[in-house]
Amino acid sequence: MKKIYYLDDLHVGQRFGSGKYVLDEAAIKRFATEYDPQPFHLDHAAAAKSFFQGLAASGWHTAAVTMRLFVDSEFKPAGGIIGAGLEALQWHQPVRPGDELSVETEILELRPSRSRPQQGMVKARVTTYNQRKEPVQIFVARLLVERFVP
Repeated sequence: MKKIYYLDDLHVGQRFGSGKYVLDEAAIKRFATEYDPQPFHLDHAAAAKSFFQGLAASGWHTAAVTMRLFVDSEFKPAGGIIGAGLEALQWHQPVRPGDELSVETEILELRPSRSRPQQGMVKARVTTYNQRKEPVQIFVARLLVERFVP
């Protein structure tokens, strides 16, 4: 069983890893067909002539896989992962069929709530890497985390 982290258990600079997830061509096309049906996500010939110069997963597919890896990761905040917003979302390079993704979460800032002493805010950078340890996506999230109240 993974450790549950209350706000007071966390510290700036702390990092958490995740498992791995391989995106295959069928999954990329299935997601794109339903949610982002652009030629560079669906067709090899069209993708080869595009900005991406080859079939690429939708950035929103990468974000969805990232969320799954994030939820299943070592980072288990008390109360669950409750987002209060994103400060940034960047896609650094395309995700290709066969890429193996993993996530690293780094705690950037902690702030206990003044009006709700049973909770606080965590600012975290969530970086998604491919199998070559190259960042493919980075987002900075503000998360609501419970405090330990005996």
